[in-house]
Amino acid sequence: MHKMAKTGVVMGVAALTAAMSLSGCQSSGRTADGKVKLTFQIWDTAQRNGMQDIVNAYMEKNPNVVIDVQVTSWDEYWTKLDAAAESNQLPDIFWMHTNQILKYADYGMLADVTHLYDDEDPDYYKKHYSDISMNNARGSDGNMYGVPKDKDTVCLAYNRVMFDQAGVAYPDETWTWDDLCEASAVIYEKTGKYGYMAYADEQLGYWNFVYQAGGYILNEDKTKAGFTEPATRKGMEFYINLQKEPWCPDQNYFAETNPGTAFMSGQGAMYLEGNWNLMSMMENNKDIEGQWDVAVLPKCPDPMSGDGRATISNGLSYATGARGRNLEYALDFLKFCGSEEGQRVQGLSGAAIPAYDGLEDTWISAFDKFEHKLSVEHCVEMFPYGVQSVNNASRPNWKTQVNDILLKIYSGELTLDEGLESMQKQVDEAKAP
Repeated sequence: MHKMAKTGVVMGVAALTAAMSLSGCQSSGRTADGKVKLTFQIWDTAQRNGMQDIVNAYMEKNPNVVIDVQVTSWDEYWTKLDAAAESNQLPDIFWMHTNQILKYADYGMLADVTHLYDDEDPDYYKKHYSDISMNNARGSDGNMYGVPKDKDTVCLAYNRVMFDQAGVAYPDETWTWDDLCEASAVIYEKTGKYGYMAYADEQLGYWNFVYQAGGYILNEDKTKAGFTEPATRKGMEFYINLQKEPWCPDQNYFAETNPGTAFMSGQGAMYLEGNWNLMSMMENNKDIEGQWDVAVLPKCPDPMSGDGRATISNGLSYATGARGRNLEYALDFLKFCGSEEGQRVQGLSGAAIPAYDGLEDTWISAFDKFEHKLSVEHCVEMFPYGVQSVNNASRPNWKTQVNDILLKIYSGELTLDEGLESMQKQVDEAKAP
């Protein structure tokens, strides 16, 4: 699941070592009637009800446990979690994001859940979760430090009304980059509205185009960048040059207006969106229900390798601290979250696509409540060519720099090749925090 990349306080080795030696543990305790009380922290208000459904299902089976779901904003979440880790007061259960898991796992702050299901099946993870889902929950040592929660893809959101007004056929699986540009030009000409809105983002932007072209951001062992590779350059050049078209806003526009806001207010016809946002978008924009839909991503018409298809696929995991007062109970809840039952509850809530293979239809069915259902099955159709969201242990020390360089390319301060060389250097020379 994507979030704009803002890391919290970077925890130093000395601080973490000191924190781990403190006598305090997690902030949970017991209720007045003696029940075990656990805290469960998340950052997405839109998923609160879904997480509460899972908690309720667990508590029904375990009446001696009370779990309190707490929601904070994305920025506040990581600031608080970093502080809690330093003082050895981590919540009992919390979400872990791929941007952060290596930092927390590699410093010994997360419980190792590699063998959580060994009593059921030593191969439980492999049988029920994809490689991407498992890799999103691993530390640098290859062990599992989270139970896979969900999985996602990036889709193309488009405005049906604008397409109809321009006389352009809706996007489908045959679309290529060329179709994206041609449709955008016609829509702009016929309606005066923007076509495709290409903003300077990673997961919801250029990463998809790089991999469609056959390039890569990090090599397989995640030790080197691929920004200077010809195929990567091809994808970057195409995406960045879209801004030069009259039908695409420039980055100054996006500094003031979020592309999702622009899309929902009818300022633009297309942009990339993550499937994790679709349910809340439908619920919060009922006045335009039926006026927009989603499709698979257009493919590269002439990739330098591969078939031209790719979508960045990410996923969260459930985690707990390595030294919690109620670690036994927290681990038992995590085990339930990763079970078929726990994952099914999440899918039916519409909160996110379950990471558990074979339960994708539960999430799709959650959209049946709308009179004009989105074509969310297209989000699931892209999993076979999903690419794991880019991450390595040193990413906290190169992410911001790479984004800054990208904006300099957009502004003309750097040429494309100068920028790509600089990005390559930033990633290759970065060290883990």
